[in-house]
Amino acid sequence: MKTNFARPLVLALTLLAGAAQAQTAAFPNKPIHINVGASAGGGTDVVARLIGEKMGPLIGQPFIIDNRPGAANTIAADVTAKAPADGYSLLAATNSPQVIAPHLMKLSFDPLKQLTPLGMVVQVPHVLIVNAASSFRSFPELLAEIKAKPDNVRYASSGIGSVQHIAAELFMASTGSKMIHIPYKGSSQAHQDILAGQVEMMLDTTSSAMGLIKAGKFRALAVTTPKRAAELPDVPTLDELGVKGAEMSTWYAMYAPAATPAPVLDRLVRDFQKTLQMPEVQSKLKGLGGEPSTLTREQFIALQASDDKRFAALIKQRDIKLD
Repeated sequence: MKTNFARPLVLALTLLAGAAQAQTAAFPNKPIHINVGASAGGGTDVVARLIGEKMGPLIGQPFIIDNRPGAANTIAADVTAKAPADGYSLLAATNSPQVIAPHLMKLSFDPLKQLTPLGMVVQVPHVLIVNAASSFRSFPELLAEIKAKPDNVRYASSGIGSVQHIAAELFMASTGSKMIHIPYKGSSQAHQDILAGQVEMMLDTTSSAMGLIKAGKFRALAVTTPKRAAELPDVPTLDELGVKGAEMSTWYAMYAPAATPAPVLDRLVRDFQKTLQMPEVQSKLKGLGGEPSTLTREQFIALQASDDKRFAALIKQRDIKLD
């Protein structure tokens, strides 16, 4: 007597497929977590909270921010890459963990293969900041001090391999100068030591530093983009000040695990794009000194691939290594 195993197998597969479709159709039915690779108050955190606050009502669930600072922002990216691909674990990230860190450290995940973007949020310049109470009132005064006392001037970053670190390396290479690197787990921690006089300067993102600049706590001496920042019209660019080759900007983007089902990813991308178009979101992103993204998801994927090659070449050319 022959046993027909085909029918039970087909039935089982059908039931599994039905369960998967039902789960996808029910998305979202619980809060969504956004992993952030920086401490609370930093630029990535600010952007993540803004997107989460405004996207929540659209998608019908609250967003919970999970700060996981450290290791050049790669801890949060690692957690997200290895999380269940069900749409409930997202990542707010910058170029640091996605296209810089992979060329500086050995990671246990592949950012380009294991994470897929919802899209870019905003692109912001870096700004050279000092304590407003410091003696440095202009960029030439600071540069003169750096060159006269290279072992005395300390610069802060959000960690080894962070965008702030790379911006400072470019700055030193372009000015023929040397400074002491003091890495932190995020901009907010670095800011505390700048205000306390423990660190002289930082090439931070405007998204992180703008609040303290506007509050009169930081003095902005220069920006690292080809043109002046709209929110800092009186602050010259490094290029204007005679520093060539130090251009740097940071983009912020949202990601999901690469294996996220297409219907879930499509829903996330659609609501993410709607969130970006909200006038209040546009206004707040511009208030951070940035340019809200107008790129499609596909255009951003192409930009990310291009930046990955650019930073790989830059790190090799400058021989930038982890301390």
